[in-house]
Amino acid sequence: MSRIAVLITNMFEDVEYTEPAKAFREAGHDLVHVGLTAGETVHGKRELAEVTIDRAASDVSVDDFDALFIPGGYSPDKLRAHDAPVEFVRKFVTSGKPVLSICHAPQLLINAQVLRGRKITGWKSVAQDIKNAGAEYIDREVVVDGNLVSSRQPDDIPAFIEASLAKLKDAGGGKAKAVAAEQH
Repeated sequence: MSRIAVLITNMFEDVEYTEPAKAFREAGHDLVHVGLTAGETVHGKRELAEVTIDRAASDVSVDDFDALFIPGGYSPDKLRAHDAPVEFVRKFVTSGKPVLSICHAPQLLINAQVLRGRKITGWKSVAQDIKNAGAEYIDREVVVDGNLVSSRQPDDIPAFIEASLAKLKDAGGGKAKAVAAEQH
C-alpha cells in the first residue's frame, strides 16, 4: 500500500484530519506526519486531535512518499509562511503523485504556484485566491484533476475519502515504502 505524507501543523481542522487518516489506515496505507519540527506535537483547532510530527518538511523528499495529504483548518496558512513546506508541495504536485487537499489546503498549492490551468475546489473563502492563481474553482464536494483530489469542507469528507482511496489505488503506491525500507 501507499506511504502518505500528511503535511500538518497546529490549528488543523480536526475532523478533516481524523476521518481521512482513519480511512487511509484502515485501507492499509502508512501515514507519516510532516511538519515544521520533528517530534513536535500539534493540535487541532477544536482540541479534539493531536498529532506528533514524524519528520520536518526540510528533511523529507518526495521520493520518500507515494502521496501527499493536506488537511484544512488554519494549518495550511501557517505552513505556507515557511519555505520548506511550500517547496515540498511544489515538488509533490509536479511529480504527478497524488495530492489530497481539503478545505484551506489550496493555500499551500497557491503559494507553491502549481494551480495555473488546474481544476480544484476548496473552502469558499479561498475561491477567489484559487482563481487568482490561475485555476478553475469548482464548487463541488470533490474535484479530481489529474493527480489532485480536492474537497471543500467537513461535509464533503465521505466523498473526499472515496475519491482519495480511488486515486491511491490507481496510483499503485508501494514504491516509496520500498525506498524507505532500504533506508532503514
